[in-house]
Amino acid sequence: MLPRGRSDVAATLRRAHKLSRALRGGLTGEGAFTAARHARKLLNARAVGLSGLDGVIAWSGSPRHAEQAQAMVNDVLHDESHGGHAELTALPLDVADEIAGAIVVEGDAGNADVHEVAVLISEALERAKLEATAEQALQSELRALRAEISPHFVYNALTVIASLVRSDPDRSRELMLDFADYIRYSLARHGEYTTVADEFHAIETYLALQRAVLGDRLRVQVRVAPDVLAVPLPCLVLQPLVENAIRHGIEPSGEPGTVQVHGEAEGNDCVISVEDDGVGMEPEKAERILAGKGSPDSVGLSNVDRRLRTVYGPWYGLVVETAPGAGSRVIVRVPLFQPGVLPS
Repeated sequence: MLPRGRSDVAATLRRAHKLSRALRGGLTGEGAFTAARHARKLLNARAVGLSGLDGVIAWSGSPRHAEQAQAMVNDVLHDESHGGHAELTALPLDVADEIAGAIVVEGDAGNADVHEVAVLISEALERAKLEATAEQALQSELRALRAEISPHFVYNALTVIASLVRSDPDRSRELMLDFADYIRYSLARHGEYTTVADEFHAIETYLALQRAVLGDRLRVQVRVAPDVLAVPLPCLVLQPLVENAIRHGIEPSGEPGTVQVHGEAEGNDCVISVEDDGVGMEPEKAERILAGKGSPDSVGLSNVDRRLRTVYGPWYGLVVETAPGAGSRVIVRVPLFQPGVLPS
C-alpha cells in the first residue's frame, strides 16, 4: 500500500522519481528490473513484474504464481480478458493511447494503488519516448547541417590549393591541412557537444581557407576571452554563422568586407557574436529565415536556432540584428554551465 502519512511523502516522491529515471531506456534491460524494484517498494508487494510488448517479465521479488502472472500479462498485452486471481493484479501500461507493456503485482496491494503506480509508469514511459524523439530530431538536424558543405566553396578551396602546389608548396600544404581539419570537424565528428575552443578552432580553419579563396576581399577579426574557452555547447553552432556571414553578407557585396567573431562571459552566460559589414537584409527576412521559411541555402541559421532552443530552452536561440546595407550581427547566448551538456 502506498504510504499515506505526512512523514512518508518525501520518501515516496523520491522513490517515484527514481522509478521514472529507471525507465528512460524503456521497459528493457536493467532499467526495467530497477523500476520493478522501486514499484514493489512503493506498493509494499511480495513481487512486481514489468513487461514490454515482448511479454518477458522483469521481476522484483519472488512470485509464487509466476505461470498465472505470465498468462495474465499475455492477455493484457493482447487486450484480452483474463481470469482473475486472488493474489495477482495485472494492468496495461499505455503510452500515447497504445499499449506499451504491462505491470503485474503479487500480494495484497490494493487495486487503486496498483492503478496509481501503473499511471506513474505510463507517464514515465511517455516522457522517455518524447525525450528520445527530441534527441533523434536533434541528431537528424545535426546530420543535415553537416551535409550542407557548399560544393562551390570546396571547389574554390581545392582550386586555390592546387594553384599553389608549384609556386608555394609550403602554403599549399598548410591550406591542405586546414582543409582536412575543416572536413574532419564538419563531417567526421560523432559527438553531440563540443567546446567554445573547438568551435573557434573550426572557425579559424574555415576563415583561413576563405581568405585564401577571397584574398584581400576578406578581412577577419577573431577574439575570444580565455574564461569561456571550456564552455560546452552543441557542435556546429558557430561555424554555420560564419559561413552565412561570408556567403550572404560579404560575397554578394562585391566589395572588401570584414567578419568579426567575439566571445566573452556576461554574468552566467557565454555570449558570442558573429558580425559582418556586408549587404545585410530586411529584418522581416531574417525573421522568416529563423522560422525556417527562407531559401534552401539559408537553412543553417534556422537549424542552429532550433538546436539551441531544444538544448537550452525557448528563451535561448539566435538574435539577428540587420538592415539593408548595414551588415548583420548574429548573437549566440548559452549558459556557462547546463546539466547534461558535456563535450564528447
